Order: sequence, then structure tokens, then C-alpha cells
Amino acid sequence: MDGKIQYHEARWWKQGKGKAIQCFLCPRFCNIFEDRTGFCGIRKNIAGRLYSIAYGRPVALHVDPIEKKPLAEFLPGTWTFSLGTFGCNLACSFCQNHHLSRGYYDEEKEQGGYYPPEKIVSLALIEDCKSIAFTYNEPVIWAEYVIDIAKAAKEAGLSTILVSNGYVTPDTASELFPLIDAANIDMKGFSEEFYSRMTGGKLQPVLDAMKYFVSLGKHLEITNLVIPGKNDSREMINSFLDWTSLNLGTEIPLHFSAYHPDYKYKESPHTPPQTLLDIRELAVSKGFKSVHLGNISMSALGKRKPDSWTK
Repeated sequence: MDGKIQYHEARWWKQGKGKAIQCFLCPRFCNIFEDRTGFCGIRKNIAGRLYSIAYGRPVALHVDPIEKKPLAEFLPGTWTFSLGTFGCNLACSFCQNHHLSRGYYDEEKEQGGYYPPEKIVSLALIEDCKSIAFTYNEPVIWAEYVIDIAKAAKEAGLSTILVSNGYVTPDTASELFPLIDAANIDMKGFSEEFYSRMTGGKLQPVLDAMKYFVSLGKHLEITNLVIPGKNDSREMINSFLDWTSLNLGTEIPLHFSAYHPDYKYKESPHTPPQTLLDIRELAVSKGFKSVHLGNISMSALGKRKPDSWTK
């Protein structure tokens, strides 16, 4: 390859139609023509081969409390070394982190230097972190980098965390998930219609990913951003809780977070604290033992009004 920046060859692709490459990393199965990227923005066809232009090029590096991921019941009270890149394989109109998920690399210059997997592990150890978290944007789309860091982390005695939308193919998950110790998967809304209209994706691959991750004996927690009038109906929440109870068990920690208007979708108001309180009460009544509320003030957590569920 010509040019200053040398990219890392990607996995999970094959020759597609005509001069295109088909990527099968995620359920989008993008056909990518030469000098173009897939939907995620970081997998590029260069001279007929697919490259990950995000490999070794994180744009966010932070030390976070593990509870911020959020993980409530995995290595509580410890610090995790967090990293993220640009890009995402969903198109959530309500994205609350669009500066990264819809960001892009300037190929004329480096975004902050090259960080090989060993350097990420070294930084985590220097900061006395117990784990490395792949987070901020969607880590599935830079799975090659995640896998190589995870292998190096294991050798150093560090745990690995995936904060993901779960939009992944079985082929990718079978290589990625066994290297991950804990995950928080963001289930956007429990209906195919919601996924189609609000994220441009599908629900079923996310459900399949969660089931597979749990089948490996890994620690899973689930987050749901509750958007008034879109995914907060009693029927939808009931369906989600019932599916989770049947397929994953009531020991799974659940996180319900309040929405605020952002990015392209600003039609719904902020999620009322009472809605989250009602959802928590319903989940507990169904036997869930660990239910957490996010983006809500501590003063609201003790309040309770009867029969206030959003219709």
C-alpha cells in the first residue's frame, strides 16, 4: 500500500459482486467498492483487500470506574482502562455518543499516534487497572484490534470487557466472545419495528449474540435506553423482561437509563424518572435480582407514585 499510514488487514470478508468486497463481520454484510468504506466507516477496500483503518488508532483513552461501563457486578470498585475509536454499525437517530459513532478518521494525518496491543496493555498496568474495556463507540467493528488486545491482556492477567450493541454475526462472535470476560450489551428496544425505524438494524442478531455470550459462561449485563413514546410501553418492557427471564435468567443484571434529546432525534422529551421507577418495580416483580437505573438523580430514586406507567 502507498501512503503514510499503514493499515491492518481485516478479517471476515470475501470477494463480492464485481469489484466489491463483501464484509461479514456484522449483519449488514456490506458490499464495499474500492477506496470506499463499509457502513461503519472504518473497514476499507484498498486495492481489492479489506483493511481496518481503526486498528491501533484509538481516539479515546481513559481510566474509568468499572461501574461507568455500566457493570454492576463484575470486579466492583476497580478501575478499567477504556478505549474507543470512530464508527458504528447501527444508525441510531437518538445516538448519545454520535461524536465518536459518526466520527471519521482524517487520512491525511494521524489522530493521536499508533497504539499496538502491547502498548494498551502496558498503559493499563501502569494505571493499576484490573481490566481493559472496549467501549465508547462500537467495538465489534474493530474486532481485529479487540482480539489482539484481549490475547495480550490475558497473558498479563487482565480481564476484558466489551461494551457493545451486540450487532454481530455468529462467525465473528465465535472468535471474539471467547476472549471476553464480561459484556454490557445495549438492547435498544424490544421490537423489530423499533430497530428498523430507529437504528437501521435488526433485533434478532442482538438477541442471538446475548444468548451465545451467556452460553459461554461469561458475565453479561444488559442496558436499555428508555425513550418516551418509542420503547417504553408496558407491553414492550414486559416482552423484554419475559424473553430475558426465559432465555438468560433472572440473575442477569439489568440497566434502564433515561434518554435525553440528542443527535437527529429530539421529538421525545427526557425520560421521566417515574417511568424508570415503574420499570424497576416491574422487573423486580418478575424475579430480577439486580435492576439499576441510569441518568436519573438520586433524589428521584426514593419516589414512587402508583399507577403512573406510560401508556
